[in-house]
Amino acid sequence: MTDIPAILAFSGSTRRGSFNDLLVRVAARAAEQRGVAVNVIRLREFPMPLYDADLEAEHGLPDAARKFKRLMLSHQGFLVASPEYNSSISAVLKNAIDWASRREDAEAPLACFKSKVVGLLSASPGALGGLRGLVHIRAIFGNLGCLVIPEQMAVSAAHLAFDDQGRLKDDDIRERVEAVGAAVATLLKRLYSQD
Repeated sequence: MTDIPAILAFSGSTRRGSFNDLLVRVAARAAEQRGVAVNVIRLREFPMPLYDADLEAEHGLPDAARKFKRLMLSHQGFLVASPEYNSSISAVLKNAIDWASRREDAEAPLACFKSKVVGLLSASPGALGGLRGLVHIRAIFGNLGCLVIPEQMAVSAAHLAFDDQGRLKDDDIRERVEAVGAAVATLLKRLYSQD
């Protein structure tokens, strides 16, 4: 059997106690239970300046952007949970994607996105659970060459959805979130594992 495929899991929020951090961890555990490696990170650990072509031309990628990009390159799939800000993607997630998309040296264009399997999630206090933002995130990852699975989950009333231990209270919601993680893991195993 080849190396176990790996998933990089993160949220598009840097807030302490983020609902999306909690949400992506639920999906990540389900993926891990399907026999893939999962690495959960927080974008706040990779502070990047706003993308600026002049800054890139003068200094190259900032260290944090380079570290984040290397992580993306070394994983075959992503689980991403993002809050919805004004009906769209969070600025910190978009900025991280923009920096990671920049080509370095002899690297192929969009090397850390091409053919990666992506599962999307969102949690929001609102009634739609961040669903409008997921439309934009799906389009971005798809346009960058990722295979975004059809399964996704948006958790509404997120401020009421989790218990004090960070677990989803509703079993049906938890199972649907877990299904996203499981679907990414299952597809990755089909694509990358051999007998």
